[in-house]
Amino acid sequence: MLVRRLDDLQEITAIDDTILREIINPIHDKADLKLGYSIAHAIVKPGNASLFHRIKTSSEIYYILKGSGSMYVDEESEDVSPGDTIYVPPNATQYIENTGETDLVFLCIVYPPWQADDEELV
Repeated sequence: MLVRRLDDLQEITAIDDTILREIINPIHDKADLKLGYSIAHAIVKPGNASLFHRIKTSSEIYYILKGSGSMYVDEESEDVSPGDTIYVPPNATQYIENTGETDLVFLCIVYPPWQADDEELV
């Protein structure tokens, strides 16, 4: 059984300037995982936003856990809050902005699994 505890995972600042912890990624994990996706935990601090970016060949799902914000995908925007799920198609330009007074916390599910060379700032 594979169990990952968030507090045990390395926190990094991602290319899009979010605070990120990669939970499971079958490309980077040493475990033999039979998964077609990766999942990460992300935080955007109050008053901040991720940088405008795109993932060229992967689609992404954002699932909002805490906080409030605005999600921008291509020419569309939508206010988001806990329980909301956002689909981001491959190659879409995107960013998320924290419009609240507490951390905006969400999960990112990427299919196929996230790879650094597939993501670029716009």
